[in-house]
Amino acid sequence: MSKPLDGYRVIELAGIGPGPYAGMLLADMGAEVVLVNRPGFAVPTVHDRGKTSITIDLRQPGGAQVLLDLVATSDALIEGLRPGVTERLGVGPDDCHAVNPKLVYGRMTGWGQTGPWARSAGHDLNYISITGALAAMGRKGEPPMPPLNLIGDYGGGSMFLVTGMLAALLQAERTGHGEVVDAAMIDGVNSMMSLFHSLAGLGQWTPERETNLLDGGMPFYRCYETSDGRFMAVACYEPQFFAEFLRLLEIDAGDFGGQMDRREHAAQAERLEALFRTKTRDAWAAVFDGTDACTTPVLDYTEAPDHPQNRARDGLEKHGPFVHPRPAPVFGGDYEVPDPVLPVINGGRDAVAALLGYDDAKTAALIQSNILVE
Repeated sequence: MSKPLDGYRVIELAGIGPGPYAGMLLADMGAEVVLVNRPGFAVPTVHDRGKTSITIDLRQPGGAQVLLDLVATSDALIEGLRPGVTERLGVGPDDCHAVNPKLVYGRMTGWGQTGPWARSAGHDLNYISITGALAAMGRKGEPPMPPLNLIGDYGGGSMFLVTGMLAALLQAERTGHGEVVDAAMIDGVNSMMSLFHSLAGLGQWTPERETNLLDGGMPFYRCYETSDGRFMAVACYEPQFFAEFLRLLEIDAGDFGGQMDRREHAAQAERLEALFRTKTRDAWAAVFDGTDACTTPVLDYTEAPDHPQNRARDGLEKHGPFVHPRPAPVFGGDYEVPDPVLPVINGGRDAVAALLGYDDAKTAALIQSNILVE
């Protein structure tokens, strides 16, 4: 079965985090993703599945020209370096558009290409710290809790980069002209915060943690510890789901108090905390399994592959040393999950010949001059 991006070639300049993940998503959708490593960079990870890999030393005289030869036959490029680095290397947007005006040039950064902090170092936690997202996470009276790097790197970064690149590819098909996509994590996270700005404007959200609907401030939307030190996630904020939740817990709704009565919330939370500690997580999971109570077990990443819902969708499969998530989203109801293939980091002469069309003599000369690395 063909995939939506079959026939598209994307160059990915090696990096960490959101750039490689964006490349993986495009590869999962059928694009030929060429991972261009720098000498001695890294070993393959799950993010590199489905990609072809070659190593070019762009610092060597002539290295930029090899990449530009690849750009000439490509549809898009992803880079996640500091602003100005690719320009200094001779492979910035203007250099690439000179050889391929239709190229979509995707730039992934935390702060963006402009602004007083554009050239400053940072990581996911720093980027989300100025958006309001980090300040909303964690327990009241304690430091904000880092949400892994899912919100900045992948939510505000990779997802917006991929969305922008797909839109720009459509535009390039229509107009024949490429685009520079400036994907800044702060912009993406600010966009994702739109719901909370809306709720605040309606008087339904405050900056204080654990006082709001979605931040653990409500007894019907939080996690509870079980007798074995594990947890259940409760998210039954619609009245009908809350009623089902109470029914399965054998709690009389009239005795429990109103769902939205904040005066009752502290006592309700204490009662639910005590109740959930009477059984193990898996025992509670059995009580709520398949119901509309919106109450589910909190699994760690080693348990997740064995959950029946994940198994039914082939959601997580072990291949070699890694557990791989299935490609998402699913197109056309096709549930066949191909075995993921990680690239050889230093693709040799055959890879160069297939990608660039160089003859053996030219390839050998580039290897001899350390521009290409086998």
